[in-house]
Amino acid sequence: MSQVLDTPPPTPVPADDDLAALAARHGLSVSGARPSLPEYVRQLWARRHFITAFATAKLTAQYSQAKLGQIWQVMTPLLNAAVYYFIFGVLLGTKRHVPDYIPFLVTGVFIWTFTQSSIMAGTRAISGNLGLVRALHFPRAALPISFALQQLQQLLFSMAALVVILLCFGVPIAFSWLLAVPALVLQFTFNTGVALIMARMGAKTPDIAQLMPFVLRTWMYVSGVMWSIDRLTKGDHLPRWVTLALETNPAAVYIDLMRFALIDSFHAGQLPPHVWAAATGWALIAGVGGFVYFWKAEEMYGRG
Repeated sequence: MSQVLDTPPPTPVPADDDLAALAARHGLSVSGARPSLPEYVRQLWARRHFITAFATAKLTAQYSQAKLGQIWQVMTPLLNAAVYYFIFGVLLGTKRHVPDYIPFLVTGVFIWTFTQSSIMAGTRAISGNLGLVRALHFPRAALPISFALQQLQQLLFSMAALVVILLCFGVPIAFSWLLAVPALVLQFTFNTGVALIMARMGAKTPDIAQLMPFVLRTWMYVSGVMWSIDRLTKGDHLPRWVTLALETNPAAVYIDLMRFALIDSFHAGQLPPHVWAAATGWALIAGVGGFVYFWKAEEMYGRG
């Protein structure tokens, strides 16, 4: 005797719209969904203590295995300056055309190192901290911002050595030194914005971190770290667009501002036109643009 088994009708698969409505009805939201921009800013502000503590901890741990410890924070840019002085100042004779060449050079190296290190650290901010990104829920922008803050803290340590060098080479203390504060604020904003841009790009394509040292080295050589842009651009021997590109180069703008603030022989005539407007413009473009660019990809960080 045969037995007929009734096959149950197939269960209908709910449409995506039905699932979304069901989730909304029960107060569910997408895990890791990108918040609105104002809410994102509020979340970052709420975690400001984490950002500063993380930056300080990374700075402390950076040279923890070295016997000289935190002294390397100052020694590294000083050694770089010594190498550049020998190559550009002595062998190429640049120092003969630049007053106070050693203060000029050391200031350029320290300020450039701030930008370079911030961008390199930002490039690896997400890709190098995937464990943290995947384990905890927090605004991902906290990572590149904290790395930029770490580099600012390192620069402030180095500034103590820079002040000693300036005094040893006869540069007097002046009220113009106070201009270093707004110049550093603008540079920090610019560096943070570029670090946010590179963090998003580095999260998607980690190989960018291998390319960046070559890009940054090229950028350094056209930023007047070891030579005077003002002296090179005098006259009509360069095309106008080259002169404009050199003068408005953001790294060169911040370096020139710091030299103007700290070195009495670097006078206002050596600054490019509208230098403070250029410095503020670069800070706003990079800071605001970089933040929005990073925020738009908030949902993708740590996935895949």
